Amino acid sequence: MASVSMTVNGKAVSGDVDPRTLLVQFLREHLRLTGTHVGCDTSQCGACVVHLDGQAVKACTTLAVQCEGADILTIEGLANGSELHPMQAAFREHHGLQCGFCTPGMIMTAVDMVNRLGNELDDHTIREELEGNLCRCTGYHNIVKAIGAGARAMGSQPLQQAAE
Repeated sequence: MASVSMTVNGKAVSGDVDPRTLLVQFLREHLRLTGTHVGCDTSQCGACVVHLDGQAVKACTTLAVQCEGADILTIEGLANGSELHPMQAAFREHHGLQCGFCTPGMIMTAVDMVNRLGNELDDHTIREELEGNLCRCTGYHNIVKAIGAGARAMGSQPLQQAAE
């Protein structure tokens, strides 16, 4: 077993894990944060996207021990209490989800996209940036609309910290 310590959604956490434990397994099974989904186990679908030290990563191909001392943000850490993050609110308002399975990864990717590229994103850029996220229920039209609206909303609000 290996010992691992990190900050997840603003809280210090630690645990003993098999060195082969994936970050997604640590989050879901050890911390019971089940918003990060496992869709493909091959880094293809993006349902497992979380932020590792401020950058989007696929938690299904990241070992938990690689995150020693890291700051992890999951979908559960985006909202501020009962107040949704602007990107979450935009997905709800613009019907950017259908079954909801891919939604956490899409939202985490979208927030990363805005953090890297700014608040004025055109549809072409959004579609290209979503290349690593799959949705089997929609045609992406409403997802793209939601991300554009969420990006603009993020630009009009101060940066949020992870919920504690």
